[in-house]
Amino acid sequence: MASIIHFDASAPLKDISAQLDEDAAVIIDNVLSGDQLSALRSDLDPYLHDVPHGRNDFSGYATKRVGALVARSATCRDLVLNAHVNGLADIVLGQHADGYQLHFTQAVSIGPGESAQTLHRDRGVWGGYIPRRIETQLSTIWAVNDFTRDNGATLLVPGSQHWDKDRQPEPHEIAAAEMSAGSVVVYTGTVMHGGGTNVTESNRIGVLLHYTLNWLRQEENQYLSCPPHVAKDLSPELRALIGYSQGGTVLGFYSEPVGPGEGPEIASPNRLFDTGAGPVDDDAFNDPRAAAAIT
Repeated sequence: MASIIHFDASAPLKDISAQLDEDAAVIIDNVLSGDQLSALRSDLDPYLHDVPHGRNDFSGYATKRVGALVARSATCRDLVLNAHVNGLADIVLGQHADGYQLHFTQAVSIGPGESAQTLHRDRGVWGGYIPRRIETQLSTIWAVNDFTRDNGATLLVPGSQHWDKDRQPEPHEIAAAEMSAGSVVVYTGTVMHGGGTNVTESNRIGVLLHYTLNWLRQEENQYLSCPPHVAKDLSPELRALIGYSQGGTVLGFYSEPVGPGEGPEIASPNRLFDTGAGPVDDDAFNDPRAAAAIT
């Protein structure tokens, strides 16, 4: 039976990264304290209580999903910036970009009686246009309560990142991400995975925070899920990670749609939050790399 390798939160990042490279999935145990878990549950409970269940097989008829977690949950903001996860994102995504960004946030509550989700690869959101040699995504699922095979622990197929896209796993090749509350499973966008079957009487709750290359479009539109009037209260580091920054030399600039001479032109999004900003600096467009990128 396939399994997912577990690491203690104190394990060297190079060891975790090496195992992630081999299996495309690892579990880091007991990252969150009891107080952090309590705060996380308190943040999410009102939203998960009131949101309706899914309406199709993939979303799950007994599953609830809530997004916009950066705007809604102070605890999730801390998870987004977790040093272990961001260190792994640097290693995995840094091979194909000069930066990465938050791609997707969602709290998922798999209810009693839910069936297993179709196994899939997250890179499918961009269609088949990106070569498989380019890893598009690093994903995390944080366990808000214990994940077990019986209550719908996420199913993953270690090593399937190397398979032909049409190959389907045998039962013994599928592993359940069983882990205690406060732990996190980390996996790549190319590994096959899906939510499990819940045969218990309790909900299985997880927080999904996914990261992607800074030159790809995010699955969750972070600028609508966390608009500027909310983002202004976030740390500069978190704002940059959700996309209020430029990716590469020029990606993501903006011009304010106001009258002639009244607003910035060709400005970095972080200027929105710099009340002392001086004249707009458009030197980026004089960089030869920028000219090559936009011509």
